[in-house]
Amino acid sequence: MSRRANGEGSIYKRKDGLWAATISLERGRRKSFYGKTRQAVAEKLAGAFRRRQDGLPVLSDRQIVAWYFEGWLEAVRPSLRPRTFRRYEQYIRLHANPLIGAVPLAKLSPQHLEHLYANRLDSGLSPTSVAHLHAVLHRALGQAARQGILGRNVADVVNKPRIRRREMAVLTPEQVRTLFRAAQVDRLQALYVLAVSTGMRQGELLALKWRDIDLDGAALQVRSTLQRTRDGFEFSEPKTARSRRQIALTRAAVEALRLHRASQLEERLRCPYWQNAEIVFATEAGTPIEAGNMIRRSFQPLLARAGLPRIRFHDLRHTAATLMLSQGIHPKIASEMLGHSTIAVTLDLYSHVTPTMQRQATEALDALLRG
Repeated sequence: MSRRANGEGSIYKRKDGLWAATISLERGRRKSFYGKTRQAVAEKLAGAFRRRQDGLPVLSDRQIVAWYFEGWLEAVRPSLRPRTFRRYEQYIRLHANPLIGAVPLAKLSPQHLEHLYANRLDSGLSPTSVAHLHAVLHRALGQAARQGILGRNVADVVNKPRIRRREMAVLTPEQVRTLFRAAQVDRLQALYVLAVSTGMRQGELLALKWRDIDLDGAALQVRSTLQRTRDGFEFSEPKTARSRRQIALTRAAVEALRLHRASQLEERLRCPYWQNAEIVFATEAGTPIEAGNMIRRSFQPLLARAGLPRIRFHDLRHTAATLMLSQGIHPKIASEMLGHSTIAVTLDLYSHVTPTMQRQATEALDALLRG
């Protein structure tokens, strides 16, 4: 019974009762397969022969999901932003590997992923986070499928949890004016004026350098974004290709920036160890501002002094977009200022402004047709 049949390769029964099969590969390497019956390992061996003949990698029973993820993370690391890599690594280490990491990669099934997602939801992880976990696994397993390591991307047939879009908090024009009045005594006044009047992202604002700004021409260039990594601050490329953009500045923004530059020059003279005169929004020592510190020490206290609701800094970007669209600014222009990849993204995110835009359009048409 332990002798191999023609074409089966090396199949034998071990002393512990398991059946084993091996196949020879290039450079003297061998892959082994195990099973409780001779038929089971013969089928695995036949599959290995087919993959070898098709020029595809031959998987061993012993290669587990966690090992593949480890190699995949290292392979994609150079192409990812540091913050994105950390997020990928955390999703895999904290959520995927504890439940499916020990599964042989060749045996990974859609049911494994369905169980993983259900378990994470039951543990209290939000549907949005589970959807992001799915996106990471889909990308990793898709690479395995394209390389022939897996026959298919099992994540393709698994339904990800629906992302519940968080309701955005938007300041009214009167609230914005209140915010600006309260910010007049804040050393980062210009930061908040720019955030509301341009809709720039937090990282784009904190990465802004004086050479990016033309005060006489009332415009600025978005060329980089600031991220905090384990090795310190990093100025990296903007989020998308369209994020590299030119933005026209309001008179209020130009005035606030002129005052900010004068104030910063005074700080620089007072500080003998000033670090970097190029950063527009820097600490009192000229170093980059850590976003969390800015939120805790400046933004949230500013909202409290102004008597405004506690909102996220990112809601200032939403406020800018909503105010632009509600004032009749063409969505294409708003999309370009915000740095969205397409105008469809802008219209989808700010669909709540559409009724107001339609009313303005009908009123304009009515006035025109009535002469």
